[in-house]
Amino acid sequence: MDPSRPDRYGRRMVYQHPLAYLLGLEGIALLRAWAGDFDRDFIDRRLAEVRRLLATAALAGHAGTVVERGDSLTGYRQWAATYDDEPRNGLFDADEPVMHDIIDALPPGDALDAACGTGRYAEHLAGRGHRVVGVDSSPDMLERARTRVPSGDFLLGDLDRLPVADGSMDLVVSALALCHVPTLEPVMAEFARVLRPGGHLAISDAHHELVLRGSVPHALGPGGEPGLVPSYRHTTGDFLRAALSAGFQVRRCEEPRGPDDPTPPPPPPTELTVGGWEGWPWTLMELVPEATRAAWAIPGVVVWHFERGHGRR
Repeated sequence: MDPSRPDRYGRRMVYQHPLAYLLGLEGIALLRAWAGDFDRDFIDRRLAEVRRLLATAALAGHAGTVVERGDSLTGYRQWAATYDDEPRNGLFDADEPVMHDIIDALPPGDALDAACGTGRYAEHLAGRGHRVVGVDSSPDMLERARTRVPSGDFLLGDLDRLPVADGSMDLVVSALALCHVPTLEPVMAEFARVLRPGGHLAISDAHHELVLRGSVPHALGPGGEPGLVPSYRHTTGDFLRAALSAGFQVRRCEEPRGPDDPTPPPPPPTELTVGGWEGWPWTLMELVPEATRAAWAIPGVVVWHFERGHGRR
């Protein structure tokens, strides 16, 4: 199958090759060195590692994997039972301090958790005294949210067609969901529709640089076939254009990132083994730890605080 052609359902397939991913990490690391972030010894190590990767038969001779573009519903159905388990999704630790800071500064009111998942933010909103409505497209996630937040009203719906009345909300929260919608304008327009004038919108999303480096959730096919949840890279400009056109004003934007690790990265393994696709790209990153650290020195999330204007849209 030619992965560049649509499949029989009109969806394009993705071709993933382990060597291509590893060389991509090395390339990003070398570009940082080109800009002056690292010294000549770092560059020499990268070039030597590239030669080693190219000479490794398990990598160079790998056939790669053709991956279907799955759908979010399948992915969320597969994650629902373990979504809140330990260890937590690392992006939760990145977005919650800023999101909580925004939410906690606002008075209690009518709050919508859009794409509420299992109720992570609905629970926080209820704890702050808000009357909470949660909307999600996944029945499995909603079932868990209802158990987690018994006082909330949880509805099945999509981000671009929210089952919520015009001007009925004081606050809309949406966390780590917009990277799964292809365009932001319809969603931002819906957020503006359901908010009262002067209402607030708090958004966290996977940073576009994170998606670029392969942080895309898996959504396996019915027989366990490789599949990915559709994930899109929305830049700062994309958010601003969509928000401003919907009548929002920017109140805050943060790109939180963890502290730099002062310890040296571990040495690469003596034997390079590819492993199965189900562990990619995470298991591949372990093969080139120094390049990975350099390439992944990016924010994990972007957090926005918008306010809906008082004028007519």
